[in-house]
Amino acid sequence: MKHSNSSQKIKRTSVREEAYMILRDWIVQGILTPGQQLRDKELAEQLGVSRTPIREALLRLEDEGFVETKPSRSTIVSPIRFEGVLNIYSIVWTLEKLAMEQAFDFIEERHLMEMEAINHEVKNAIDGGNQIVAVQKDNDFHSIYINLSTNDELKRILSGLKQKLTRMELFYFNQVSDVHFSFDEHDQIIQAIRVGNLAMVLKVIEKNWKESYFRIQAHTERVKSGEEKNE
Repeated sequence: MKHSNSSQKIKRTSVREEAYMILRDWIVQGILTPGQQLRDKELAEQLGVSRTPIREALLRLEDEGFVETKPSRSTIVSPIRFEGVLNIYSIVWTLEKLAMEQAFDFIEERHLMEMEAINHEVKNAIDGGNQIVAVQKDNDFHSIYINLSTNDELKRILSGLKQKLTRMELFYFNQVSDVHFSFDEHDQIIQAIRVGNLAMVLKVIEKNWKESYFRIQAHTERVKSGEEKNE
């Protein structure tokens, strides 16, 4: 099993948590590819740990839908499935709107300036073709107001869901020619907050996530119609 991070070793004390985080990141970033078989012995050697934390990490990742165990007992990285994507997107935009409602009165000019700075980093990453940084900065932008909601349960749920969306968006980023992260929509969110228009802010947050979904949907439909023509 070859990939770019094979020299990464775990140094910190929480071996179990670290193993989980590294494997999850490799799956999200596509270093471990959809359908790839995962062998705990090889992964343990790559990370410099025993097989126990690897097995525990794989069980946790299976609970979260990132890996699957086949009847033959072989464990693979879960395929990317378009079915069900709308379910995740719709939960994310609904919870983000809730976070904004809870954070709205606590957003100050310094937060808006930070959001503007991050939004420029999003644009620079897109222009430079660096999709991983673009997705990370996109998440950082939304995290400003999610954190201000001070709703820890909401943050925890959104964090897990966004790992799944990040994996999807990175997967499709390489395939969708017209992909763009919503620099303009982020700017609209900032301007609507500045003038105190919560209704507009919530509308743009939903539009922001829907646009991502529609781009992926359009791509999968093009691929499907192309496959049907070739049959």
